[in-house]
Amino acid sequence: MNPINHDQAKAQLDKTLQGNDKIETAIAALQQDATEEMLAHVLTVIRRRTKERAQLIIAVEPPKGDGIINLQAIKTSDGKQWWAAFTSFDEELKGSNQIMSTFTADIDKLFYSALEEPSIEGVIINPWNRTIMLNKTLINIILGNPV
Repeated sequence: MNPINHDQAKAQLDKTLQGNDKIETAIAALQQDATEEMLAHVLTVIRRRTKERAQLIIAVEPPKGDGIINLQAIKTSDGKQWWAAFTSFDEELKGSNQIMSTFTADIDKLFYSALEEPSIEGVIINPWNRTIMLNKTLINIILGNPV
């Protein structure tokens, strides 16, 4: 790959992730002041980023011989499965002790897929640090669906 294409690809990727720091800032504020108002603010920020066609980084598991790539799930202490997504590569690297394969995905497409997948509870954004667990009710609120 010549350097120009690599730089163009990186600039495009940065553009889709640029602005996700707003999500991180809103989550940090929610962690400091866990109120319904702050939760509503975080959901609004995520909705805004969705409408801006922003993306999140998702971790995937390598195919198991069937050629199907599955999103990596995190199991919480209650035994429920959640998909993990990250606002930035810095957030992805904070807590993982293993090298992950990652892709970027449109926030809305990730959320619609989560709503359709019965084996998962929802999506955890930034599971290592600036964390918010979005169950299917919260995902529907972000997408503007009736709950």
